[in-house]
Amino acid sequence: MAFRLFVPILAGATLRERLIACLGAMVGIALTGAIGALVLGNGPHVPLLVAPMGASAVLLFAVPASPLAQPWSIIGGNTISALIGVIVAHFVHEPALATGMAVALAIAAMSFTRCLHPPGGAAALTAVLGGPAVTSAGFLFPFVPVALNSILLVALGYAFHRLSRRSYPHRPAPAANSHGTADPPAVQRVGFRPEDIDAALGALDETFDIDRSDLELLLRQVELQAMVRSHRTLLCADIMSRDVVSVPEHASPDQARQQLLDHNIRTLPVVDAEARLVGAVGLRELTRATETVKGVMSNAGTASPDTPAMSLLPVLTDGRSHAVVIIDSERRILGLITQTDLLATAARIQTADKARPEAVG
Repeated sequence: MAFRLFVPILAGATLRERLIACLGAMVGIALTGAIGALVLGNGPHVPLLVAPMGASAVLLFAVPASPLAQPWSIIGGNTISALIGVIVAHFVHEPALATGMAVALAIAAMSFTRCLHPPGGAAALTAVLGGPAVTSAGFLFPFVPVALNSILLVALGYAFHRLSRRSYPHRPAPAANSHGTADPPAVQRVGFRPEDIDAALGALDETFDIDRSDLELLLRQVELQAMVRSHRTLLCADIMSRDVVSVPEHASPDQARQQLLDHNIRTLPVVDAEARLVGAVGLRELTRATETVKGVMSNAGTASPDTPAMSLLPVLTDGRSHAVVIIDSERRILGLITQTDLLATAARIQTADKARPEAVG
């Protein structure tokens, strides 16, 4: 408890993520300064790297999903704030007043231009208090070196995140209906609605550093995880179909299509010569020209027998998957769980919950 104040409060932060952030910041800042020196020349009258870039690097590499760390936030926030600082310094010559006005106006300008970026406040201060090098640069300072530094840092950040397999710029996961209709996905037709999120944010009267779409995605995942936890004792082995129809990988599309129609199923597991699962096909895959089903099969959703059955909800409600194949450690098929199986199980659970007598308190 004595060290509670020193515990990081950043959700999802792991040691690996922080080490990647440190490496990225080191590479990004060093290369930004080096490239700046090549472009601008190496002289005491030219600031090659402005101090706010250090704070921008923290956001860019440590929390790349933050709305405050996106490309326009970094480039626009720093550049616009520096321009505000130069303008204020030009007209207001009392340092204490100028610094306060510069930061306040920078926040307003960033808010109106949708590029709020905390280091922008430092960029505005630097423009006011930066000394002879900044003063001599005048109205060029917001563009060279501030905008140049920001553009270089964002470009390097983009390259670094691509190499480290992290998403940047951050794009919230789309929640489109895979059937091409205007209806929301199945998982969004129950539970809370977008207007509920707006009402909750209004009631809390707080500003959170998370994209609204990401917040909705997080809350829906919390709902699913809570359902999985509350029904964890029900396993895939308890509800799976055990007499599974499958097709060899070298079977013809006509054979596979006939299997689907004869058994009135939508997903057909594909197995190799040793009866190990290698993929799955449905009527959608079989519309493509091919000699064998191996040429058009897709990846099969899989789970183990001791996997909580309700944990399959995200897979079987994504609008694309119709079944999950239950396999052993050698990928041999043990069973199959379809959307219908899971729906029947959920309905049975709901009926049992309603029939359970209320606890007497």
